Amino acid sequence: MMPALSAPRRGCRSLYRLYVRCQAAPLRRACHGWQASMKSGSLFCVLPCNRLPVQLMSQVRVYTSNGQKKDLGSEDKNVSTPEDAVRKVGTGRDAGNADQKQTFLKEPIQVKVKAVLKKREYGPKYTQNNFITGVRAINEFCLKSSDLDQLRKIKRRSPHDDTETFTVYLRSDVEAKSLEVWGSPEALARERKRRKEAEIKYRENLFRNQRLLKEYREFFGNTKPRSSAAAMFFKGPGKVVMVAICINGLNFFFKLLAWVYTGSASMFSEAIHSLADTCNQALLALGISQSARTPDPSHPYGFTNMRYIASLISGVGIFMMGAGLSWYHGIMGLLHPHPIESLLWAYCILAGSLVSEGATLLVAINEIRRSARAKGLSFYQYVVQSRDPSTNVVLLEDAAAVLSVAVAATCMGLTSLTGNPYYDSVGSLGVGTLLGTVSAFLIYTNTEALLGRSIQPEQLQRLTELLESDPVVRAIHDVKATDMGMSKVRFKAEVDFDGRVVTRSYLEKQDIEQLLQEIQQVKTLEELEAFMLKHGENIIDTLGAEVDRLEKDLKQRNPDVRHVDLEIL
Repeated sequence: MMPALSAPRRGCRSLYRLYVRCQAAPLRRACHGWQASMKSGSLFCVLPCNRLPVQLMSQVRVYTSNGQKKDLGSEDKNVSTPEDAVRKVGTGRDAGNADQKQTFLKEPIQVKVKAVLKKREYGPKYTQNNFITGVRAINEFCLKSSDLDQLRKIKRRSPHDDTETFTVYLRSDVEAKSLEVWGSPEALARERKRRKEAEIKYRENLFRNQRLLKEYREFFGNTKPRSSAAAMFFKGPGKVVMVAICINGLNFFFKLLAWVYTGSASMFSEAIHSLADTCNQALLALGISQSARTPDPSHPYGFTNMRYIASLISGVGIFMMGAGLSWYHGIMGLLHPHPIESLLWAYCILAGSLVSEGATLLVAINEIRRSARAKGLSFYQYVVQSRDPSTNVVLLEDAAAVLSVAVAATCMGLTSLTGNPYYDSVGSLGVGTLLGTVSAFLIYTNTEALLGRSIQPEQLQRLTELLESDPVVRAIHDVKATDMGMSKVRFKAEVDFDGRVVTRSYLEKQDIEQLLQEIQQVKTLEELEAFMLKHGENIIDTLGAEVDRLEKDLKQRNPDVRHVDLEIL
């Protein structure tokens, strides 16, 4: 072989032997002048020889050709410099074999063991620590009140505002007692089924008895004192609605007579307008009476929205009956005009209608002014926000009635002066347009109220500031305040409570010296667990008491707020 070709081969072999020696001495040597590439956390060196490449499965420190070192994996403080590596390369094969036989002492490994409690597996359904009331225990587990006297009684915070504490029982104790009384779960299930059938039969008998009682009252007369629902029609919005029903009923009767006598299209529109007002206000009276019903399990927030529902239906009725018939009669008058008889009686009836409708309008205006002043709102804001839908309907209907009387009288006068019946038909179209505008406004405002609109930003800001000013509250998020109608607000917020303040509030009510003695007596993990469980539950109760206090403060300072939902973040 030629020397020129054999020299490079010998150099490559010597370099490969050098690399193997570096690998054998657990990476205490560094190869200077070669760059290494990383792949999957291991060192992969490619050498220019006909041997297979060697892969090092370890974490090492690599020196690059520029003399800089890179740490790969764990740090090693005793690594030689590049000059030392070159000097060690020159020591020869024997020195490499000697290094290959060296043993390296491993440093002792310190392991820190953390003591933790064994995690309990509760399963998908765990009811052993649930509390139930005495009523639920009697109804759901078919027990008697005497059976509950033998069980453990626990005092808990009451969720109701009228009581501070109430008595509950452990569900596990109640279940065990029910099995003791009935013998087996099958016997308990049979008893539940029997009681369910008896309850259904009782309801059927109750319905039949209520129907018989109603027939008895209709036959002998009702001698019960006046209910609160009936008393609502003698004051406030109920009084306004009743006055409007009486006046509009009389106006309809007289306007109908005038239309029959004269055949005027404008008078027919006025008669239809009065009939629509009478029917709609009767519907409002029904809504007022239904809104006074007490809440039941099916409607836990009451029936106050019945007023808005009645007003919405009233707006639709005005549009269909009032505006629709007025447009129809006006269009028919334009297509088929006919002469009009004497309008003297029609003018007299319109004048009487103007006086009566004006009187009802004044009653509605005074009632709205009084209510708006009590709420701190202007007259316009009170009407636009539909705070009292029943009074709003009466106000707008009577205002439309007064304007429509003026329109009808003007068009009838023009017909009398010119003898042209088209003016009278135009007057009917004008009355229909006016009624359509009023109905559209009523439909819009009552729909907004039923959708659950938010309260005014100023009022919402006051509620938020009241919560944020309390020391137990760190932050408030996702604040929602919905107007439920008739000055009833439902407030909801997610509250980030300050756990340190809550804990301090709990500690202020405890005997610190006794608490310190309990801490000093804790020696084992079991005693520590019992200590933490005891005081942890008490701290949670303190947090619940703070939530109750905040809800009570919100209701006291803002009477419109009836329902408060504070969620712990």
